[in-house]
Amino acid sequence: MVRIKKIKNVMTVNWTEALEQFLFWKKAQGISEQTYKDYNQQVRLFFKRYPDSFESIENLKHNVFHYLGQDDIKPCTFNNRLVYLRTFLNWCLEQTIVKSNPLQSIKKRKDEGRVVSIDQDVLRRLLDLPDKQTFTGLRDFALILLTLDTGIRPKEALSLSIQDFNSSSQEIYITSVKAKTRVSRTLPISIPTVRAIRQVISVRPSEWTEDVPIFCTCEGNMLNRHTWGDRLERYSKTLGYHIRPYDLRHSFALEYIRNGANALTLQKTLGHSDLTMTKRYVALTNNDLKREHSLASPINNLMPETKRLRKL
Repeated sequence: MVRIKKIKNVMTVNWTEALEQFLFWKKAQGISEQTYKDYNQQVRLFFKRYPDSFESIENLKHNVFHYLGQDDIKPCTFNNRLVYLRTFLNWCLEQTIVKSNPLQSIKKRKDEGRVVSIDQDVLRRLLDLPDKQTFTGLRDFALILLTLDTGIRPKEALSLSIQDFNSSSQEIYITSVKAKTRVSRTLPISIPTVRAIRQVISVRPSEWTEDVPIFCTCEGNMLNRHTWGDRLERYSKTLGYHIRPYDLRHSFALEYIRNGANALTLQKTLGHSDLTMTKRYVALTNNDLKREHSLASPINNLMPETKRLRKL
C-alpha cells in the first residue's frame, strides 16, 4: 500500500467563484463602476497567466512572486498589481478560501509619478481652438476651462448635470456617487468658467431634461473619457503639442501651487485621499524655486564669484 508522505494544501473554491463573490462584496461597499472593472481586470489578468494558482498555497506563493518580480515592470504597474491582488487575497483569507496571503507584507515601490507642465502660451492657444459657433466647440471650450480652473477629473466632469452647477454661488458640486474617492466636494469656479458653462446650457434643446449631462454629445448622450481624449487629440495636432485629458488636471495643480495655494487646499480641491500624490506637485514647484533663486539671489551681485560656481 502506498504511504501518504504529505498532504497538499488544496483550495476548496476555484478563483472564478472567489472573484465573483469578492466583486459582489466590493459592489456592496459602494465602489465605483471603474473601480469594479479595475479589480475584475487585474485579478483576471493574474489568473489568466497563472491558472493553477488556487491548486495549492505553494503554487499561489510562487506565482504571485513571479508575477510581481519581473524586471521590466514599472513602479506604477507593480503597485497597481500589488494593491488589487493583495486586497483580493486578503478577502480570500478572511473567507478562509486561502490559508495565507503571500503579498501581506510586500511594500509598494517608490513611484515618482508623472506631472505635466504645459507652457501658458500653449494653454492660451488651446482655448482659442474650439469653434464656439458649434455646440461641440462651446462644450469643449467650457470643459477645458473648467478643468484648468478646478483640476476636476475627466470622468467627474463628464458626469456633471445641471443640478451640480450653481452659477450664482460660482460652484460645482461633485456628489459622492460621481467622485472617484466616493467623497463629495464643492469646487469654486471663476466667472469666465461660469459664463462658458451657462452658454453651453443655454443652447441645449428644450426637450433635454436636467439629467442630461452638461458636457454631453450632440444627441444628449454622456460623453466618455475616450471620446474626450480623441477631441483633445485633434486640437493637439493643430497645436503641435500633445495634450491628454489628465494633462489639464496636472496643469491646474502645478499652477495652483505656483500661484500661492498650499498643499492641503490643493489636496481637497483635487479630491486626493491623502497628500502622497499632492506632494509631487509641491516638489516640482520647489525645483522652480531653486531655479529662480539661482538666477535672482542678491548674493549673485554681492559675491560675483557665485555666478562662476553655478556653471561648475
